[in-house]
Amino acid sequence: MASPPALSDDGISVFWHEGMLNHDAGSGVFDTGHDPGFLDVLEKHPENSDRIRNMVSILRRGPLSSHISWHSGRLALISELHSFHTPEYINELMEADKEGGKKVCLGTFLNPGSLVAALLAAGTTLSAMKHILDGDGKIAYALVRPPGHHAQPTQADGYCFLNNAGLAVQLALDSGCQKAVIIDIDVHYGNGTAEGFYHSNKVLTISLHMNHGSWGPSHPQSGSIDELGENEGLGYNLNIPLPNGSGDKCYAYAMAELVVPAVQKFEPHMIVLVVGQDSSAFDPNGRQCLTMDGYRNIGRVVRGLANRHSGGRLLIVQEGGYHITYSAYCLHATLEGVLNLPLPMLSDPIAYYPEDEAFAVEVIESIKRYQKDTVPFLKEA
Repeated sequence: MASPPALSDDGISVFWHEGMLNHDAGSGVFDTGHDPGFLDVLEKHPENSDRIRNMVSILRRGPLSSHISWHSGRLALISELHSFHTPEYINELMEADKEGGKKVCLGTFLNPGSLVAALLAAGTTLSAMKHILDGDGKIAYALVRPPGHHAQPTQADGYCFLNNAGLAVQLALDSGCQKAVIIDIDVHYGNGTAEGFYHSNKVLTISLHMNHGSWGPSHPQSGSIDELGENEGLGYNLNIPLPNGSGDKCYAYAMAELVVPAVQKFEPHMIVLVVGQDSSAFDPNGRQCLTMDGYRNIGRVVRGLANRHSGGRLLIVQEGGYHITYSAYCLHATLEGVLNLPLPMLSDPIAYYPEDEAFAVEVIESIKRYQKDTVPFLKEA
């Protein structure tokens, strides 16, 4: 895949490889892979290639296309995976692939072609980070699947096999970057990324998610506010579990009151935005109500943080988002915000429910009080 000439700082370098479309998680009742025998139509697994095809096409043919340059992804080397994952776990995946695949955990299926797709997702994200580290561009977007933020150092979880963002951040650290922040707005807790850096004070992980709690052995973390990290990492994992139904105003308030102050005090040298459009209105996997305006605002805020703290360097990594059409629209809006475009380039085809943010604001204020009383680097002098 040939790349056009590099864009200016106002463009986004998108890293993509169509081989990632070959991961097929099957069909059944939602994400279970189960056929009960009494349904004529079984759904595709939520994490299917259609969702990503629409994201690719809206960026290629939509109004944002002139702001984007395309770059080819690659397979990750096995040795590269060991920077985040244990060799034993990687060997388990490779053995499962040799044996024709298996159900790794709840809703997570390693089928023929899945491991290659996961290696492409990891390698493509690493390429996007290296693009930034080498000074070839300031803003890069890894348009990847299968997603990664639930994958822990020793196990798969939540449709994820390899932790794409975690691998990229570790590459940045290994390349001399002193501190990095990960801002995860997927509707589910980025537990795998948090687990990978849970003992580190070099990576601040911030996750805004619905308050779903643990969902079993593959996801023992609850995403609660008291999962703060351990040892040197104490206080460097900030969870923001938001009430179900939180929308644009709530997320904007959480960004302003919790995310921005934490990032400003941490002063990172690299910023990674982990995006999942499953926090959007009507997503089948989420219970939040973000609209295009909400995503656009988040993109704008994060770009401002990058300009202030990391010399404009920003890596964006794709995670969830399972409404086939609206996820693509919300991605487009996020990147509009990152580019600081003055006016929306696409109108919202779904709009939103009326939002009563009073309860969400109360929750965010209680989280802020907890963090200021508990997290050393956030305590007021």
